[in-house]
Amino acid sequence: MTTTECHDEPLKPARRSVLAWATLLLVLSVGLWLDLSSKAWSFATVAGEPVILEYDEVVTGEFTIPWHEGQRVVSGDLLDFHLVLNRGAVFGIGQGRRAIFVGFTLIAVGVAVAVFGWWTEARSHLAHVAIGLILAGGLGNLYDRVVIGAVRDFLHMMPRWELPLGLSWPGGTTEVFPWVFNVADALLLLGMALLLIHVHVADRKQRQEQSSGEESPLSVSSSDASDMS
Repeated sequence: MTTTECHDEPLKPARRSVLAWATLLLVLSVGLWLDLSSKAWSFATVAGEPVILEYDEVVTGEFTIPWHEGQRVVSGDLLDFHLVLNRGAVFGIGQGRRAIFVGFTLIAVGVAVAVFGWWTEARSHLAHVAIGLILAGGLGNLYDRVVIGAVRDFLHMMPRWELPLGLSWPGGTTEVFPWVFNVADALLLLGMALLLIHVHVADRKQRQEQSSGEESPLSVSSSDASDMS
C-alpha cells in the first residue's frame, strides 16, 4: 500500500472503537457520581440538619428549604455552599418549565450520543472526554428533575460581591454572580468548552492537511523535472 492510499483510507468512527466507548463511559460515570454524591452530601449537611425532599411537595412548589446561613468555603468571599431548589435550567434560567427541560435534555442526550458515534473518530479523545462531561451534566440534572422534582443547587460564587456604579441585573439583584449552581452545571460548561477546543484544533489540522495536499503535486512535478534533466 502506498503512502497516498494510507492517507486516503477512511478513519474508524468512534462507535467502532472500544477505547472510545471506554473513555466516554468512564468520564460519564465519574462525572455523574461526582454530581449526585455532592448534591446528596450538600442537602444532608449544609443547612445544619438534613433537608428531606418529598417529590410531591417539591414538584408542586409547596416545599421551601429552611432558612440557613450556608457555609463559607473559600476565603475572600469566592465560594459559599448555599442550598437552592432550581426549577429552571443551568444557573436557574427559565424557572417553572420542568417538562420542557426534561424533553430538551432527552433530545440533547440523543444528539450527544449521535455526535460521539457518527461524527467523531476513534482517535478524537478530547471530543470523547467532552461529550462524556456533557452527558454526565445533562443526566445528573435530568435525574433531579425526574426523581426529586427540581434540581438541587448549592454552589454560590462571589456571594457578597456587588456590581459597581450602582448597576443591577434584571430583577434588581446587585450581586456580581447571583446564580447558584451545581457540579452538573460545571461539567456541562467544561464539556462544551473542551468540545469547542476540539473543533478548533480539528479544523486547523484539516486546513493544514489540505494545504499540504495542494503542495504535493508541485513537489512531484519538480522532482520529475529534475530526473529528466
